[in-house]
Amino acid sequence: MNVKNAREIRSKKGYKISSTISAHPTATKRFNADSLRKLGLKRDIDLILHLPMRYEDETTLRKIGDLLPSELAQVEGTVMLSEVSYSPRRQWIVKIANNGDELILRFLNFYGSQQKKLSIGTRVRVRGEVRSGFLGLEMVHPSYRVVSEGQMLPETLTPIYPSVAGLSQTYLRRAITNAIERTPLPALLPTGLIEEAIDAPMVLPSLADAVRFLHAPPSHISVVTLSKRSHPAWLRIKCEELLAQQLSLKCVQSTRHHLNAPVFSMPLPGGILERFEAGLPFRLTIAQQRVWKEIYTDLSAPHPMQRLLQGDVGSGKTIIAALAAAHAIDAGYQAAVMAPTEILAEQHMRKFFIWLAPLGVRVVWLVGSMKTKEKREVLKKIASGEAQLIIGTHAIIQDTVKFFSLGISIVDEQHRFGVAQRLALRGKIHSINSDTVPNQLMMSATPIPRTLAMTYYADLDVSVIDELPPGRKPIVTKLVPTTRRQEVMERVRLAGLAGRQIYWICPLVDESESLQLQTAVHTHAQLVASLPELRVGLMHGRLLPTEKIEVMAAFASGELDLLVATTVIEVGMDVPNASLMIIEHAERFGLAQLHQLRGRVGRGSTESICLLMYSSPLSMTAKARLKTMRQTTDGFAIAQRDLEIRGPGEFLGARQSGAVMLRFIDLVEDAWLIPGLQVVAEMLLREHPHTVTAHLDRWLGARDEFLQA
Repeated sequence: MNVKNAREIRSKKGYKISSTISAHPTATKRFNADSLRKLGLKRDIDLILHLPMRYEDETTLRKIGDLLPSELAQVEGTVMLSEVSYSPRRQWIVKIANNGDELILRFLNFYGSQQKKLSIGTRVRVRGEVRSGFLGLEMVHPSYRVVSEGQMLPETLTPIYPSVAGLSQTYLRRAITNAIERTPLPALLPTGLIEEAIDAPMVLPSLADAVRFLHAPPSHISVVTLSKRSHPAWLRIKCEELLAQQLSLKCVQSTRHHLNAPVFSMPLPGGILERFEAGLPFRLTIAQQRVWKEIYTDLSAPHPMQRLLQGDVGSGKTIIAALAAAHAIDAGYQAAVMAPTEILAEQHMRKFFIWLAPLGVRVVWLVGSMKTKEKREVLKKIASGEAQLIIGTHAIIQDTVKFFSLGISIVDEQHRFGVAQRLALRGKIHSINSDTVPNQLMMSATPIPRTLAMTYYADLDVSVIDELPPGRKPIVTKLVPTTRRQEVMERVRLAGLAGRQIYWICPLVDESESLQLQTAVHTHAQLVASLPELRVGLMHGRLLPTEKIEVMAAFASGELDLLVATTVIEVGMDVPNASLMIIEHAERFGLAQLHQLRGRVGRGSTESICLLMYSSPLSMTAKARLKTMRQTTDGFAIAQRDLEIRGPGEFLGARQSGAVMLRFIDLVEDAWLIPGLQVVAEMLLREHPHTVTAHLDRWLGARDEFLQA
């Protein structure tokens, strides 16, 4: 039997829900089940914890005669007119009236079945935004339902849930209500534990009471209070979710301490590590010495190291990574260094080769752009153990790569890898040897705000290099409107003639119809023509990897005075003579990007300047970003501000995988909850292991691996 596609579905309450799914009941049921899975709603408890993102107040009615433009209101009336107009475009006009007052309902998209539903004489309840129209006050595409005279109003606020295309709010409400009715939610945590831990000023409702309240708040509760998530019911939800995340990460940390790892014993006299340290042309800073001691101690332990090394741009993280790699190789193991881009990987290759190859270390390079024959040879050397140090991109974690005896994996700029890639790396490392798990050192030049370190990185040990090498001068940052472009170009000319090197950063490669921004290709041509005295190069993401490396090498060797580039140079460029940077359309960049780009200068002893060129008018967010960049070069202060602007999902790369991170916690507003709940997590793991298992199953299910990525 042919099944006719339905253009709309109606709820029991009469609301219209547009849809493209089949009208056949089996197909509808299958569609709804698939949609719930897309939202991660596989169990009853998942539905129960799928909390509203906002509410609508359908508990009161306004009189049509009292309505004002721009207000959101709900009214009732009788349909007096229903007609299709074709001026200026096809639209359906409905006029309702009550006690002599009239309101126009305007629909630009509609179906014949809707017209039949709202026939003349029908009593209808509508909700929407009031605006002034040609025929008087009107609502455009309001929600509506057919009602009887005197029909009772709801007694609770109407929840609006996160959803996907085609999945109606009515279906979600019904599914969630059914899940609540058939699922007991016994209290798992000892009474008063949460309140005592966070020093709560009130007794929190139980989880069961909290979710029932949040799914159907009484009409007298302020919608503003609910939207701010400051109600005690929300506090219960936040505490329980954050506790689950802390328990998950602490379980991972505990499990890791029961795994075996390669143990790097005391280095032999005259070995690679000793000779490397002795040959360094500089002394490590106090911070570098402290961090190296922490890592060295980890590498002597029988369980695998899982450490995050933080340090601002230019603080000297790479030399610490080289020391760790030398220690592994000295102990008879392989070391792997992975970077997110070929430019950064090539930069590491240059440094590590210069430092370690003269000591007899066999170094290989592995990236996706290599020719098949060349890659095959490298894979053989890795599998046989001939290659001691492997440097490359995510090609290192491909299935074709088989390590002989990997002792340590070093991941640079780890936050630039997506969650799925970080999980793949973890899986790769754990599958190398059934008896031992290699050590892992992750590095980040984007400092992690304290609240993130205490939540998403709670399973890691964290080391921080909090000082710059001696001789580094702070970078002066200035804001310059694009109207002063000629002045900036003259400044660039004088700097180049004085022997200084310059970066000129543009946000796009080619012209864009949607964004009228200065482009790298156009800017390069313009600067070549305007500054004939200078040698100008061009670097962007569409160049072949070999071309990028050639341009980078030319700039590093001083063959180029001025490098016009896109953000491809955000990481991986280390040219001490570069002391001037211009960032075109700086208002288009995020804080983390601006900070990373600025970190390409200030690497020598000469005073460095970063000019942020912007176009007016600026949004409030853009103003805040540029103001932050002008006020500070402290990466931690910038990272905290970036977290406040973007939120943890984007900051951590969660958007790349679509994984849901902490759903209900605001790490800026709710940071005060973290210390107390960390103490609770440790106590539960010691004294109530069965409670831990039940709590994790309730809150995380199969999602915990993404929280650990």
